[in-house]
Amino acid sequence: MKIRVYYEDTDAGGIVYHSNYLKFCERQRSEMFFLKGMLPLMDEHSGFVVRSVKADFLATAKLGDVLEVTSSILALKNTSVVLLQEVWKEKIKVFSMEVILVYVAKGKPHRIPEVFKDILKENL
Repeated sequence: MKIRVYYEDTDAGGIVYHSNYLKFCERQRSEMFFLKGMLPLMDEHSGFVVRSVKADFLATAKLGDVLEVTSSILALKNTSVVLLQEVWKEKIKVFSMEVILVYVAKGKPHRIPEVFKDILKENL
């Protein structure tokens, strides 16, 4: 997914603020479901939550840059999925993270619905 860096994404020096890379990755994950006409949750009491993030900030992106967010599945289990998400500026990797998402229903880990597993597998 392509994302343009806007003023609101940057610090006073025009460089992307570190927490916005997490937002860019979240948007990419959500967009997979939106493209299928779905929300990334079954109802108001279930959905994916972030359990863990390991992030590496490798280079900088600036105001006006067009970035590409990519994702791949590292592991897909019954209740969780581990993703590698990367942000690229042309051929330069500027950000990389491993994120563990757990599917919860009513506050407890729950089996990921098959329809969600299918969306993840077909888009990543």
